[in-house]
Amino acid sequence: MKKKVLSLLLAGAMALSLCACGSSEAPASTPADTASTEAATAPAGDGKLTGTLNMGVIGPLTGAAAIYGTCVANSAQIAVDEINAISSDFQIALNSQDDEHDAEKSVNAYHNLMDWNVQMIVGCVTTTPCIAVSAEANSDRVFMLTPSASGTAVTEGKDNVFQLCFSDPNQGSASAQYISDKQMGTKIAVIYNNGDAYSTGIYQTFAAKAAELGLEIVSTTTFPDDNATDFSVQLKEAKDAGADLIFLPIYYTPASLILQQASTMGYAPTFFGVDGMDGILTLEGFDTSLAEGVILLTPFVADAKDDATVNFVSKYQAQYGEIPNQFGADAYDCVNVIYAALQKYAAANGGFDVTGVSYSELCEILISVFTGGDFSVDGLTGDAMTWNAAGEVNKAPKGMIIKDGAYVSLD
Repeated sequence: MKKKVLSLLLAGAMALSLCACGSSEAPASTPADTASTEAATAPAGDGKLTGTLNMGVIGPLTGAAAIYGTCVANSAQIAVDEINAISSDFQIALNSQDDEHDAEKSVNAYHNLMDWNVQMIVGCVTTTPCIAVSAEANSDRVFMLTPSASGTAVTEGKDNVFQLCFSDPNQGSASAQYISDKQMGTKIAVIYNNGDAYSTGIYQTFAAKAAELGLEIVSTTTFPDDNATDFSVQLKEAKDAGADLIFLPIYYTPASLILQQASTMGYAPTFFGVDGMDGILTLEGFDTSLAEGVILLTPFVADAKDDATVNFVSKYQAQYGEIPNQFGADAYDCVNVIYAALQKYAAANGGFDVTGVSYSELCEILISVFTGGDFSVDGLTGDAMTWNAAGEVNKAPKGMIIKDGAYVSLD
C-alpha cells in the first residue's frame, strides 16, 4: 500500500541507537516562549524545513498501563531517529515523561516539559491524564496530538488538541456497525468499567448504535475500576442471558481476568474488544491461548505486508524484542504527521526554521495546517488521514483476530 509521507523516511532512514524510555534528556533549545521568533519565521526562500524541534511525550512508562506508554515512547523515538537521519538541517529532540496513568502526575510531567522548553506534545497516552493536561495546554497554547487518548473531553472546547486515534464515540459506533455487518453475534452482552471515562464513553455510543442497527443487547454489567479481580457475577449474567458475543470496551488487564474466568466456568462466547485490549498478548503471566479468537477493532494490524508496516514492526522487534501494539503505531504516525505538517507549512512559506519558535506561535501554525482543508497524511494506521476543527481524525477502522498467539487481519 502506498504510504506517501513515509516513503521519504524509508528512503533516507538508517538505524540509530534509541535513547531509554523515561525522562529522556535531549539537548535544550533556545527558551521557546521568550526568544524572538522574527528570524526563525522569516521565509528562507527555498521552502525547506530547518532547525531543531523540541517535542515532548507524556504517558505511563511505569505502572499498570506501561505496556501502552512504553510502546508509545519507543515508537516515537523510532520515528524521530528516522527523520533525524534524513538531513542534519532539521532535527527533533525528544523528551519522554512518565505519568504512571495518573492525572496529577501527568500535569507534573507537562510542567517538566515546559521547563525543558517543549514546543509541542505527543500525548497524553490515556484519557483521564490527557483531559487534565489538555486543559493546561489549552490555556498555555501548546499544541497536542494524542496517539491514543480517545475521550471526547480530551478535545472538547480545545482547538489546540487533536487525536490520532478514534474518539470514543467513533470506536463504539464502529464496533456495533462491524458486529452487525459481519453478523458476529445474535445476543450481545457488555461488560464495561463505569468508573472510567474511556470505557463508559465507548459503551454509550455502542449501545446507541446497536439499538439503531437492531442488535440485541441481553446483558449490561459494570465494574468500578481496573483493580477489579472478580468478574464471576458479570459472566454468569451474560451466560444465563444466552449471550454469544461479549463486547469489552475496556483495557487489557481486566480483560485478561475475564478471559481466564470465562474459561474456568466453561463459557466460550466471542469476545470483541477495542484498542484498549491491544497489548494483552504481552501481558506478563497471561496464558495467551485464552485470547485465541478474540476480535479487536483497530486501525493497525502488525502483520500487514505493506513496506511501511514491515519496516516499523521489524525495527521495533529488533530493538525491543516484541511486536508493537496499536498505541505504538499511533505514536509513530503522530511524529510523522507533525513532520508532514511542518514541511507543508515550510513549503508554503518559502522555508521555516523551527529553532526557538515559541510554543504558542507553533500552536497556531499547526492548527492552521491541520484544519486548512487540504492536509492529508498516509500512515501506518490509516490512508489519507484528515482532521476536523474538533480535533477528530477521519480514517477507516480494521478488524483483527488473535490466532496462534498473534494478531491477524480480518479484512
